[in-house]
Amino acid sequence: MASIPKAIPLVGMGTAAFPLAPSEIMKDSILHAIKVGYRHFDTASAYSSEKPLGEAIKKALELGLIKSRDELFITSKLWGNDAHPHCVLPALQQTLKNLELEYLDLYLIHWPLSMKPGNFEFPVKKENLLPMDYASVWKDLEDCQKLGLTKAIGVSNFSSKKLDDLLRIAKIPPAVNQVEMNPLWQQKKLREFCAEKGIHITAYSPLGARGTPWGGDRVMECQVLKEIAQARGKTIAQVRFS
Repeated sequence: MASIPKAIPLVGMGTAAFPLAPSEIMKDSILHAIKVGYRHFDTASAYSSEKPLGEAIKKALELGLIKSRDELFITSKLWGNDAHPHCVLPALQQTLKNLELEYLDLYLIHWPLSMKPGNFEFPVKKENLLPMDYASVWKDLEDCQKLGLTKAIGVSNFSSKKLDDLLRIAKIPPAVNQVEMNPLWQQKKLREFCAEKGIHITAYSPLGARGTPWGGDRVMECQVLKEIAQARGKTIAQVRFS
């Protein structure tokens, strides 16, 4: 079982936006989130939000909204075009440079696959997908943790089978598996597997990711959730996180 040096705040702000938000708007949104109490922020090299997040943290420190960076829990992710042996450390160093931080709290493999090295593209063309060298890439993440560049390491979008394969070769097991999860897609099998292996699950798009290519209205338009919310005098989002 992998440990996480400090507790992950229960609710975090994801910074993935579709279409991509202008940098200044992203920065202002994050700064407002810090003002109202958010302390957990999730970014990735693929989101183009690392620099705005870093700027917002710097501004929050200047304004006295937080006393130190240590009050925040910052997660970022390794994109597939850097998921190759000897590319992980430079990718993390670039992420830290973008954020103007000395370390991350959590660094994740974004997807259980690699892509041809080069410029970022989304959606990814099928011909640019490659199988991942899990042993080498994970060892590089382990080395990043040992160097103190990230406090913990983990994965995102991994199935139980892929997690099992990774656990067979990992010296430091993944602390977290971040996956899409909501009331209508509860991922029971995966949750049970992760609980058995001591892997913390973080849910992204818990309200269904309305307006994105991967999400829809099913959660926010769910009649059962509407009835529960109405009975309690709450919104669907408040019911979801209660």
